[in-house]
Amino acid sequence: MSEESLQSLIETATEVRLQSLAPFSNFLVGAAVRAENGKVYTGCNIESASYGLTVCAERVAIWKALSEGERHFTELAVVADTESLTPPCGTCRQIIWEFAKHATIVLANLRGQQETVSIRDLLPRAFDARFLKEVMGHK
Repeated sequence: MSEESLQSLIETATEVRLQSLAPFSNFLVGAAVRAENGKVYTGCNIESASYGLTVCAERVAIWKALSEGERHFTELAVVADTESLTPPCGTCRQIIWEFAKHATIVLANLRGQQETVSIRDLLPRAFDARFLKEVMGHK
């Protein structure tokens, strides 16, 4: 992953952040995920008056890519306007683990700060399909 490629992904996530629909929290988040073939899929958070139905930017981007047939991802950028870098929520960490576990994750904010992290660091001892296979006797 080149620095130029990473900066481009951060810029894309920053731009799509402005499409967020966050009338309750006013917390705008943008995400951009790059598939192995180089195609980039974007997502922004979308809030519902029924808060449990709110969807985060990371999941929107990954689901868009999955719905287009992508299965392998190299990078994921998440951008928010916060003083501290904002990591994915627990639900998003699970989705990243299941569908983009090999992607490099970069957290960034509008102040120019950024940090590269691994999903293994964000979600140690993750739950996934191998536990279900053990229960069902398909080891």
